[in-house]
Amino acid sequence: MLRTILSALVLSFLVGGPVSADSLYSLETTTLQGEPASLSQYEGQVALVVNVASECGYTPQYAGLEALYAELKGKGFVVLGFPSNDFGGQEPGSAEEIATFCKKNYGVTFPMFSKVVTKAGSEQSPIYTLLGQSGELPAWNFSKYLVGKDGQVIQFFPSKVEPGSEELRAAIAAALGN
Repeated sequence: MLRTILSALVLSFLVGGPVSADSLYSLETTTLQGEPASLSQYEGQVALVVNVASECGYTPQYAGLEALYAELKGKGFVVLGFPSNDFGGQEPGSAEEIATFCKKNYGVTFPMFSKVVTKAGSEQSPIYTLLGQSGELPAWNFSKYLVGKDGQVIQFFPSKVEPGSEELRAAIAAALGN
């Protein structure tokens, strides 16, 4: 994340003004294991970006997210999990604790990234700054953004929309071109 911020500041200085990302896939972040990760590796795929938390009433959605990922990953679809402690302090754990919890309790294999701030403000992750340009920011954990193959937000789904819901599955199928 620091590298993304520094890159944006350097570029901003060179071009003489603020620079904003135009695609989710133009951003960089850090994996849950602390490794740098470019979201460009998902370009051309449909992504479901979710702010996750281990101690939330919606935490059982991990099972549905993993099932959706397992079913559709070979068809150009990916789930991207971004832990956040923004709502009710429900993601207090370290990266290692989050990874262990997700693997042990839900068998999560979809990509998970380092903890981020989703709420607007100076600490907000560049990822959620970009996603928020859709006019929606998470109001709670397990909010979902469906992002198209071009890295643009297609639709926002609030926490209560389950990963297996007809509404979400129909939107994913449309984005995939099925």
